[in-house]
Amino acid sequence: MSVAAQIPVDVERYSLAGFEQWIERSELLLDNGDEWRLEPFQRELAADILSMPRECWVIIPEGNAKTTLLAGLGLYLGDFAERPWIPIGAAAREQAEIMFGQMSIFVEGSDYLKGRFRVFNGYRKIQCPGGGRGIKVYPWDPKTGDGVIPYPMSLVDELHRHEDLRLYRLWKGKSWKRGATIVTTSTAGEPGSEFEEVREAIRAKAKSRERSGCHLRALGENLIYHEWMVPSADKAKDIRLVKEANPLAQITEGMLEEKLSSLTLDFGEDWLRLTCNIPSRSGQAAIPEADWDACGTDDVIPEGVPVGVGADFAWLIDTTALVPLWMRDTDYRLFGDPEILTPPRDGTMLAVEDVRDAFLRIHERNPISYVVMDMTKAEDTAAWLESELRVQVIERPQRNELFAIDYERLMSALAKRQLRHTRHPVFRQHVMNAIARKLPGDRMRFDRPSTSRNTKANRQERRVVDALTAACFVHTMATDGIDSVYEERGLISLSM
Repeated sequence: MSVAAQIPVDVERYSLAGFEQWIERSELLLDNGDEWRLEPFQRELAADILSMPRECWVIIPEGNAKTTLLAGLGLYLGDFAERPWIPIGAAAREQAEIMFGQMSIFVEGSDYLKGRFRVFNGYRKIQCPGGGRGIKVYPWDPKTGDGVIPYPMSLVDELHRHEDLRLYRLWKGKSWKRGATIVTTSTAGEPGSEFEEVREAIRAKAKSRERSGCHLRALGENLIYHEWMVPSADKAKDIRLVKEANPLAQITEGMLEEKLSSLTLDFGEDWLRLTCNIPSRSGQAAIPEADWDACGTDDVIPEGVPVGVGADFAWLIDTTALVPLWMRDTDYRLFGDPEILTPPRDGTMLAVEDVRDAFLRIHERNPISYVVMDMTKAEDTAAWLESELRVQVIERPQRNELFAIDYERLMSALAKRQLRHTRHPVFRQHVMNAIARKLPGDRMRFDRPSTSRNTKANRQERRVVDALTAACFVHTMATDGIDSVYEERGLISLSM
């Protein structure tokens, strides 16, 4: 049963057989001068794309000629469609130009295509025989892509690099006007990104799935999904499996072994994500997932025992986070479930009463001995803690000198497995969001991954690190003592 949409094109011409005949007739040459012939996996992809579903996703490691395949398909459809408008979209113009450049190579190297297409390199546009707008490059920007009405196809390259999926969704909606299909190719992205969330949803909601080794083909409502991926990170060094996930014949097990043994390899970025197609965090990520998860426990802070609390406040966009810490002994430090409060983000501020209620929830279960906080953001709350709860408030300045100490203390405790946490999912997300930023003197600090607070473009939940910041405040204080690292530098004030 075909999932092809009903669109006004010659489906006999738009077929795998027709495509291969067109390649042979055009005598297409690759940039190395070799004649281009489809490999088995490319034939399967081409057949599915040319069945013209509403959507087609191809998720495959880098270097497997996915851009070359789409370049050929774009020219093929542009050769026969009436008034074609085939946009090429990528995270940046330079990325989209890679596919455009491959199209240009095909045209300039073929006498047949040179007689049918005209390449305008300056405008990043290719004029097609059937008129229309032809093939044109558009960088990621829903504003500049808003006027596009794709036909018979739109091409979105490296979707994981886009700031979000707005351009893809915009073109998908526009495609319905003329019954076009939208095709995206990509490698894996970062865990928790919008791209990976949609990728997971496609797999979970597919009506049918066919798996062969590391290849998954899934069908949804007017959607075809292809994925080549090593099953899990613990199998990422099995070269046989990695080769299965890289179907291009030119990629050999020997090449993969050489890449894996490189002294300059970034295992998370270069190997897991780009070679194995496994979602992996940026090379700037501060705390490895495996190290954080290894410190998870089913333990909870015993009711009634006193705790310290780290507090980081934000009232309008970022979150307010309160993180309790219990020190059973030097080698056992347990973060309890935090209170993480998200502002409405509709222009109104988080209510002070909500923050006070969060403190009360912690205090009623475990009496709060002290709170470590930056009082410049919450002077009224600090006064309330002192007067109403009789809690010691320790002012924590936001200075790089102290952030460096936070980083060193927390990373050391994680490495020694002295630190435990209750596997709170939002706390984990804040920790996973954090990057390691270098300071003068070869020191490091935790920081948020983006300086922009444009929530529409950057998805605010992926940039918040407030629970980690609060945890660092209380952990550094608890492990160093009130009369040491802070007070020696004259950096705190104690109030009762």
